[in-house]
This record gives sequence, structure tokens and C-alpha cells, in this order.
Amino acid sequence: MIQLAISGCQGRMGQSIIRLASEDKNFAIKTLLENKDHPQANAKINDIQISTDINDIKGCNVLIEFTTPEATIKNLQACCEHGVRMVIGTTGLSHEQVEEIKKASKKIPIVYSSNMSVGVNVLFKLTDIAAQKTGHSYSIVITEAHHIHKKDSPSGTAKTLEQIAEKAGDREVTKINSIREGEIVGDHDVIFESEQDIIKLSHHAKNRDIFAKGALVAAKFIAGKRKAGLFNMQDVLGLN
Repeated sequence: MIQLAISGCQGRMGQSIIRLASEDKNFAIKTLLENKDHPQANAKINDIQISTDINDIKGCNVLIEFTTPEATIKNLQACCEHGVRMVIGTTGLSHEQVEEIKKASKKIPIVYSSNMSVGVNVLFKLTDIAAQKTGHSYSIVITEAHHIHKKDSPSGTAKTLEQIAEKAGDREVTKINSIREGEIVGDHDVIFESEQDIIKLSHHAKNRDIFAKGALVAAKFIAGKRKAGLFNMQDVLGLN
């Protein structure tokens, strides 16, 4: 059984992960973490006392991390110290912070992805194929829409789609359109357009459970890794 730690446990993603992990016999939730300034930092969830001390991850197999970039890097250091594997779904990380993750992956196994959804990672693969096959006669435009509370823009997923399309297609993405409205969970469209036709690849998230489910799939994958290394959801799903 995988001894699981969940960071940002009072957040929307954290609560989804807790609910789904509680229903999965492969997991035992050992540690719930929250920022000390959160109004419910001293509460209990499912009779588990929430901790504000990152060192309480000691003894866990995997920490699932959906928090802020600053908290993620702090927790990354603690995971290295205590030998805890990580699943990182935090977005908005700077280049320097991503480099910190790469450095830490030489010490511990890490799954890091801008989007943990199985469906979105299929979209990543399809974008790679389409960018390769369409050629320079096709322009590429990405549109992403999220809820008004989302801080980073464009989304981490849109940036990943941009990187995949540009690398595979050997050309620049023309534009990324970002929309922030209401409570949209996450919509992503990749549009390839020529003078003759339009190819549109789309993914629509109905609810946040898709990200939580993907994170738990990643946790099962990384729990079985004995050697340090950096992996993404393409590795987890066998799409590479």
C-alpha cells in the first residue's frame, strides 16, 4: 500500500485527490499538509489532523503537490531530505524553479507535468503528430479557457502545447489566446489552418477529478521507481 502525503489539502485539487485516494485501496493517506496561514490549517479531514510542518512527510512514499511555485520548491527540498517521491502538478513555475526540479530528480524519482489529465496528455501526443505532418503551410493557434481564479496566463498546459507544436513542427505558434471566465475547469484547443482546411484538436474538462485521477495514476507509477529520475505523464501513460 502506498503511504501518501497530499499538499494543499484544503484546496479544490487537494480535496479531490483526498476523496479519490480514500476510495482507492492502493493508497493510505498518511499526511495532509496546508499553509500555516490557511484559515482551516488546524482542522481534520477524515479524522486526519492537518499538518503545517513539511517534515511530517517523513515515512511517506509519495507526496502529491498542487500548490504555489514557492511552496513547491520548499517541499521539493524536504522530499529530497526525507527520500520521498513527488508528483508535481503545480503550474506557473519559473525557468529557474523548473531547473530546481530537474536538479532534485537526480536524488529522488519525480513526475512533473503541467497537466495530469489522461485526456490532455493524449492531446499532447496528437498535437505532436499533427505538427509533424501538417508542415509549414499550416499556421498554429492555441486557445485556452479557465476560471477567473486562475493566476497564470497562458496556462501551463497551453505553454506545453506550444512547446510540443513548435518542436515537432519546426515553426512558431502564431498566437495563444487566454480566456478567464466564470468557473471554467479547463478548455484547450489547438488549431492548424491552411488555405484549404482547418484541423482542430480539443479537450474539455468537465470537472477537476480528471486531474486528481491522473495524479493518482502518476503516484502509482512513481511509487514503483527505485532509481531517481524525472518523468512526465507521457512516460506514465506509455505515450513516449
